[in-house]
Amino acid sequence: MAEGDEDLPRDAKIVKSLLKSMGVEEYEPRVVNQFLELWYRYVVDVLTDAQVYSEHAGKTAIDCDDVKLAIQSKVNFSFSQPPPREVLLELARNRNKIPLPKTIGAAGIPLPPEEDTLIRPNYQLLIPKKQSTQQLEETEEVEDTAAPNSFKEPRNDQTQNTPQRVSFPLGAKRPK
Repeated sequence: MAEGDEDLPRDAKIVKSLLKSMGVEEYEPRVVNQFLELWYRYVVDVLTDAQVYSEHAGKTAIDCDDVKLAIQSKVNFSFSQPPPREVLLELARNRNKIPLPKTIGAAGIPLPPEEDTLIRPNYQLLIPKKQSTQQLEETEEVEDTAAPNSFKEPRNDQTQNTPQRVSFPLGAKRPK
């Protein structure tokens, strides 16, 4: 055993030996704790389900059949079996009947056309509406007459203008 293993709990030693038996030589020390937490959570879930099954059957204590049923229900819920090989081959044949999209003939990495990709832009921009210089002068004159001696804060025209939304949907072509 490695140094420092003497003061480890029995379960941690088992996890370390399982990792070693699977050929894992280097790992973070926290991996053992994570496996222990997963292990304990799984056992608690299985025993809780077994207790429910036992109570439903009118038993006073959990027996082996309740635990087996709880484990089987966990396996059925957590893992699914892959479809038969014939089904996968038929799906592959159907999918492969559809030709691949044509590629762009430019230099560099060949990519499919933009309408066949998921990386094209799909976003919205807020473009502030422009005020004419005459409107800006009128606004400043009104502010000057309203409070001639008051302190004026610097204006930020972008926050005062109402923005205009421009969207780029996925289906539209971008201008070049």
